[in-house]
Amino acid sequence: MNSLAQKIIDAHGGLETWRRYSSLTAHLKQGGALWGLKGHGGKLDETNVTVGFGEEWVSHFPFGPEGKVTRFEPGFVSIKDSQGNVLETLTDPRASFAGHALETPWTEPQLAYFAGIAMWTYLNMPFLLTAPGVVTEQLEDWRENGETWQRLKVTFPSEIATHSTVQTLYADANGLLKRHDYDVEIAGNTSGAHYIGGYVEVQGLKFPTERRIFPRQPDGNSMSEPLVVSIELSDIKLS
Repeated sequence: MNSLAQKIIDAHGGLETWRRYSSLTAHLKQGGALWGLKGHGGKLDETNVTVGFGEEWVSHFPFGPEGKVTRFEPGFVSIKDSQGNVLETLTDPRASFAGHALETPWTEPQLAYFAGIAMWTYLNMPFLLTAPGVVTEQLEDWRENGETWQRLKVTFPSEIATHSTVQTLYADANGLLKRHDYDVEIAGNTSGAHYIGGYVEVQGLKFPTERRIFPRQPDGNSMSEPLVVSIELSDIKLS
């Protein structure tokens, strides 16, 4: 494995520890301009999320004020009511975003798909770097706010549903993630700079609890506004 990838994984608790668990559940608060832009302002402001470790699946509950429950997998999305009755499904969800721009509204199943790929990627990182077909390459260091961060280019195989095929991780001197760049392919390849902080240790693994996502400029620098998405995690539990 790339030595920087190994350093980052070790800093977050190590692969051996991560492999002891099959899923993570957390309380989730979200804000930012994206949700209203996509026609779903407030729907995921405060919810709970469960993500599979390794195996790609995510559930959000409640999904909106009616207490709906989602299930995301790369090729299928379902939304159920609080009694478990299926309300909507979407097969081959990625294809449904063809031709979308940043301003294109989403259906509820499309929102569930986006929220699924996002939280699964974030909460499986950096251990996702060891998944079959993932390729890593160290890039030149990056200077930001008086700090020097090491950068890792990550290329994902088509089997993994995530924001974009190529993403970039930034790590501090200790190997903890500070920033994560990607282009949201399902929203017109919108470029994002995703800042990471507020680390806590849970059952031997380190997880950031604060995330802020801003637009990214062509030169790699982020814009200070608008705040596209904010994420706060609490009550993290592994099983």
